[in-house]
Amino acid sequence: MIFIHPDGAGIAHWSAARFMSAGPDGELVWDTLPHIAVYRGHMKDSISGTSHGGATAHAFGRRVGWNSFGMDTGVPIDRGARPSVVTRALAEGLRAGLVNTGIATEPGTAAFVARVVDRKDHASIATQLVESGAQVILGGGEKWFLPKGTRGVHGQGAREDGVDLVERARSKGYVVVRTREELAALSAITDRVLGLFASDHTFNDLSEEELRARGLPEYAPGAPTVAEMTAAAIRLLERDAAPFVLVVEEEGSDNFGNANNARGTITALQRADDALGVARAFVQRNPRALMLVASDSDAGGMETIGVPVVLAGDGERVLPERSKNGAPLDGRDGTGTPPFLAAPDREGRRLPFAVAWSTNDDVSGGILCRAAGYRAELVHGSIDNTEIHDIMSAVLFAQPLDRSRR
Repeated sequence: MIFIHPDGAGIAHWSAARFMSAGPDGELVWDTLPHIAVYRGHMKDSISGTSHGGATAHAFGRRVGWNSFGMDTGVPIDRGARPSVVTRALAEGLRAGLVNTGIATEPGTAAFVARVVDRKDHASIATQLVESGAQVILGGGEKWFLPKGTRGVHGQGAREDGVDLVERARSKGYVVVRTREELAALSAITDRVLGLFASDHTFNDLSEEELRARGLPEYAPGAPTVAEMTAAAIRLLERDAAPFVLVVEEEGSDNFGNANNARGTITALQRADDALGVARAFVQRNPRALMLVASDSDAGGMETIGVPVVLAGDGERVLPERSKNGAPLDGRDGTGTPPFLAAPDREGRRLPFAVAWSTNDDVSGGILCRAAGYRAELVHGSIDNTEIHDIMSAVLFAQPLDRSRR
């Protein structure tokens, strides 16, 4: 069971990635996943989903308040009687993995095994990750696994409690890796691995202009991509055809979207699509495996615009900074730059387009859930955010899917 969460990715985000990768007539891996449903992501107290509230709904199958991380606005869910789908899987002897291109404590994955009142309590979340028993934990955020005054591979520790979680993880049997090369070199029989590939996120979630001014890349060059981490996790979790659960998050698609960085957002979705290709290949050779793909919100209210905002021509014309209604516009290098040029269509034409933004926040809107593999037919029509948990449970534990709770 593989759940991939390209955070913040609505239909427009995927469309922009398609234009750049395959052209308007081409297809991403995402486009080829045959089962599809409209995703409904409201919270108990908010029309729009949040990263931590949405992740909690995915993990527990309960609609919670927007400010929830493994709990319902600070209250344990059903007083602990209902574990998350990953916690239950571990309790029943299944192997489990959590992969994130952001800090490993990001809620999209961590809320499946950790609970806190404040989502910024990274130290507590990191402790719960190591104590969870998940066999594969890959992401950024090395600083939250080391105490202040201790230098890691990527920077200084940030923990105030003096605890060295890297050493604690090693004492629990984890092999700790810090680079793409170390991850790739792991033996397939490695039982447990903790991968920490950056001090913070494995990407720099700033606008195009800020990245350029600071001379920073979108993604840390020494960190593995989400596809590489997904492939490694599958290789380590797959044992004797036994079922496992893997939760994967490409966090860059959300953070770049919230920074209104169109190029970074598209890059993040292209990387996420590569991870979908890895998961699809696994599902195709394992008839009882399901891959499920969904975001929980739309980062930045991103839209793509062609003519008349982008005039026909050689694609080198500088875009206006804003659309007629005041919406900020991005070209290929940010504000006030030439438009993006899509990959060739079936006639060989490269059509220009711009990206418009409506906000720096996460919004509701055109989000889809897609699936392929075993029991993928459960994804159809529309699904609620709580049904991510239910579909995962149906596959892992042969649990009936009850849609009467909508």
